[in-house]
Amino acid sequence: MYIFGDIGNSETKLFLVNKKEKILKRINLPTNYINHRNIDKKIKSLTKNINNIEKILFCSVVPKFFNLIKKYFSKKTKVKCYEIKDLNLKSLIKIKVNFRQVGSDRLANAISLQNNRENFIILDFGTATTFDVVIKKDYRGGIIAPGIKISLDTLSDKASLIPRINLKKINNIIANNTKSAVQSGFFWGYIGLIDNIINLIKKETGNSFKLVITGGYSDLFRKSLKLKVIHNRDITINGLIKIARLIN
Repeated sequence: MYIFGDIGNSETKLFLVNKKEKILKRINLPTNYINHRNIDKKIKSLTKNINNIEKILFCSVVPKFFNLIKKYFSKKTKVKCYEIKDLNLKSLIKIKVNFRQVGSDRLANAISLQNNRENFIILDFGTATTFDVVIKKDYRGGIIAPGIKISLDTLSDKASLIPRINLKKINNIIANNTKSAVQSGFFWGYIGLIDNIINLIKKETGNSFKLVITGGYSDLFRKSLKLKVIHNRDITINGLIKIARLIN
């Protein structure tokens, strides 16, 4: 049995995976809830016997919380807890940028998809909205745009007359009230941002791409983008499964 995890800025996902690389169980918790007691509770609900665990691997963009988890496992098992950048990722994908500056989740996503035949743009609706470019076996880098939820929350916090709003698709561009106006601006504004960035990537590289989307708002946007979309909720864990093969 293996334990894999994805520590994001907002949410942490834990997975129990068997030797056949099948996901048996998954648990989510807010990242800022991570402490010894909460992790102990989540791991015990993930697996009843930690002694059966043979590999532990995380991708993390929040080092202090990964260090807490690593410390937890060091007290519970002799199995080493790895962060993916501890491993030789360059044996799996050619990284054309300074990989220390790229989020581990983005590298896991790229490794999940890369092959010798196809080109991908990976669009991840997380705390930030990120685009990553994979051309055959090369990770070329990407783009970081403001995250949708954090932008909505900031607008509400800074503008006293704008309430907290749940984003949804608005058919009409021109709105007749504040709530609809914000929803229209964010929905169609992000559609424009995404379509334009994709076109610029295609123009700059001279390549065609498959678009893979994931993350919290992927359901909302997937039917409204110009490019045909592949929706993949498990792209990060699939990347972790692939990377874990490097652990002896």
